[in-house]
Amino acid sequence: MIEPDDAMKLVVITYGTEGDTRPLVALCRALMDAGHRVQLLADRNTLSTAHALGVPATALAGDIRGTLDADNAIGKVVADGHSPGRAARALAGIANAHAQAWLKALVEAGQGCDGIVISGLAGFVGLSAAEALRVPAIGTGMIPLTATAEFAHPFLPPRLVPRWLRRASHEFVNGMLWRAFRAATNCARASVCGLPPQRTLWKGHPMLYGVSPTLMPQPADWPGYAMVCGQWVHETQDVTPPAGLADFLAQGEAPVYVGFGSMMGFNPTQAREAIVGALAGRRAVFQPGWSGIETSGLPDHIFVVGETPHQWLFPKMSAVVHHGGSGTSHSAARAGVPAVVVPFAGDQPFWADRLWRLGVAPEPVPARQLNVQRLRRAIDAAQDARMRAKAREVGERMRAERGLAVAVNKIERLLSRT
Repeated sequence: MIEPDDAMKLVVITYGTEGDTRPLVALCRALMDAGHRVQLLADRNTLSTAHALGVPATALAGDIRGTLDADNAIGKVVADGHSPGRAARALAGIANAHAQAWLKALVEAGQGCDGIVISGLAGFVGLSAAEALRVPAIGTGMIPLTATAEFAHPFLPPRLVPRWLRRASHEFVNGMLWRAFRAATNCARASVCGLPPQRTLWKGHPMLYGVSPTLMPQPADWPGYAMVCGQWVHETQDVTPPAGLADFLAQGEAPVYVGFGSMMGFNPTQAREAIVGALAGRRAVFQPGWSGIETSGLPDHIFVVGETPHQWLFPKMSAVVHHGGSGTSHSAARAGVPAVVVPFAGDQPFWADRLWRLGVAPEPVPARQLNVQRLRRAIDAAQDARMRAKAREVGERMRAERGLAVAVNKIERLLSRT
């Protein structure tokens, strides 16, 4: 714990799904536990964890869940196929509609602060606010956005980009994203802060990644301002399981977890049929999330749960079937159990590929190819003794990491210099 005179006031802004907000909530809580004052700004639908952990939070304009469900937004991109260009435009559409409101809210919240921590779709707004307030900006991410020759940009199919194009792929996709955000960002900069246009993509500010070095070691060619810290997850102490779950877990062998988080844009009826058929009577815990999958009338061997902490639930499973988001991929690996990844879009194929290459998951089952046969084969493969042993080994290594402590220490050091 630092001395009161050394305590800092920090504003943290992010915008995305629950998987985007939850790691930033954990970081906020860790900064508060270290003696600092923190204010979080994020989408209203993603603040339940912040409220539970006592993190002061303000809802930003917008409705991420409603936007994801719209026919012309991310759900449509997922349903129609993987396209970084269309994904960039869809992502930008969410942020651009609210850029001025977000910037105004952030500048107001940031008065007298020592620094702004930025993440997600609010990144460019955060950099602009830091410029207006003349305070440092510290970028954060749950996916690697800093250019490297070791792997392709996470928004591109990991196995289709040749080695010699990997570094260029980062510049290409990041530039595409900036061009999609640029006009609205500059409009907000001028109207809210009186700032001049930002002509090029920001570079050179600190970037801290809440990513496990076990899943993604720090690239050797990264610049000094980018750092892999380890997963950002709050250690849940006391968890009261949903009614009936404890009894269900005690009644038989460890079940399979199935859940696709905030994913939408697929046929929920077909997905339900594929899940029930692939389980073939196997015990399972199903978390429908935002999927829209109907849960009434499911067989008795499938127990339905609402939001339940992954770090408590996953170690009790025999395998985790999930969408491949960064947070869920980390939590499944950290639990020491095999995964079956059904990637939809964005960075999910990247993490699916990482888990497969690490030996803790079978080959991914792309969401657009989800059917009974493919999912059943993958679930069967996840029960392999060698894969289970490898998953236990990886879990032990990840649980020894101290990602939040590393990040807090780095933020304190960065801001103490200024």
